[in-house]
Amino acid sequence: MADETTPWPTELRVASDRKSLTVAFDNGAKHDLSAEYLRVCSPSAEVKGHAPSQKQTVPGKRNVEIIKVEPVGNYAVRIHFDDMHSSGIYSWRYLLDLGERPANHWDVYLQELAQKGLSRDI
Repeated sequence: MADETTPWPTELRVASDRKSLTVAFDNGAKHDLSAEYLRVCSPSAEVKGHAPSQKQTVPGKRNVEIIKVEPVGNYAVRIHFDDMHSSGIYSWRYLLDLGERPANHWDVYLQELAQKGLSRDI
C-alpha cells in the first residue's frame, strides 16, 4: 500500500515497441524497465509462489511484450504481457525497487537461469 514515504508515480509509459515501461516518480527517479525484466520479476503467486521455496524461474521471455497496463486502486498497476501473463500486481514501491536495485532482481534471475540450465530464449 502506498503511504506518505512512498514516491508517487508521475509517468507510466509503454514504449512504442512494447518492450519497456518508463516509470517516473515525484522524487525525481525515472527508470526504463524492460518487459522481460518486469515479466520474470512478476510479483504474482505464479512466479513468486506463496513461500520462498515455491519461487519459479521463468525462462524464455527475452522477446515478451507489454500489451496493456491498467491501474489497481491508487497503489499499483497490473501489467498484461503478450504471453497472457497478467496476474502480477506491481505496487509503486515494487516498481521503484525494480528500478533502483536491479542487481537484487535481474542478476539473481540470470544466476538462477544458469544454475537450472535454462535460457532467456525459447
